[in-house]
Amino acid sequence: MSEVVIRRYAGLFGVIASALIVVQVPLYFLYSGAPPDWNILTRSLIGIVGCVFYILFFTGLRQLIHQVDVASDWIAGVIQTAGLLWVAMVFVPQSMEAGAAIVTDHDIDTTKEGPFAGAQYLMQGLISRLLMGLFLIALGIVVYRLRLLPKWVGWSAFVLAAINLAFVPAIYFGDNPSNFYAVQGWGTTASMGALWSWWTLAVSISILRSSRRTAVVARPRQAPVPAAAG
Repeated sequence: MSEVVIRRYAGLFGVIASALIVVQVPLYFLYSGAPPDWNILTRSLIGIVGCVFYILFFTGLRQLIHQVDVASDWIAGVIQTAGLLWVAMVFVPQSMEAGAAIVTDHDIDTTKEGPFAGAQYLMQGLISRLLMGLFLIALGIVVYRLRLLPKWVGWSAFVLAAINLAFVPAIYFGDNPSNFYAVQGWGTTASMGALWSWWTLAVSISILRSSRRTAVVARPRQAPVPAAAG
């Protein structure tokens, strides 16, 4: 598969994944109290489908790095692995929330109530922030070393990584989701999810645009037609 095709697919899947998470995040803020089941099930379904496309996006990024520089396979593997583990950290809490809504016969706030609420905290907070930080730092390094994407992708990845890591100590600030800085707070989870999805949307669009530029550069030049003799 050529670099142009890899960029095209990685960018497309990234756009779809990011757009789905952009749609999902506001659903967490529709109700001040316990949301109805349809809200929980809908946001969980959107999040899970979005993460399936993120799997394709992360795999595309690794293949793109391999295509540009085979010697960077190790860090490309770090990027893909961190991304896939982050997806797993989203799959499990989303399943817990949807399951709690299904088995409970009354409306509950699944972010802080239900049989699985406590088990979600580290996955949606601390662990997700660390995995995102690892992914972003590794990607930033690759962008600066290989110049396979615009410079703004590299420096913004480092900035976003620092923001993610700044939420790691939130584990010590309680579990109230209505607090901004808590292990399950809306800043640690929903806000970071929104920031992440808008950033990956911008990066995915940049990758799509770069596929056109790469196609132009890679297009073979036609040999000049020799002048007729005489």
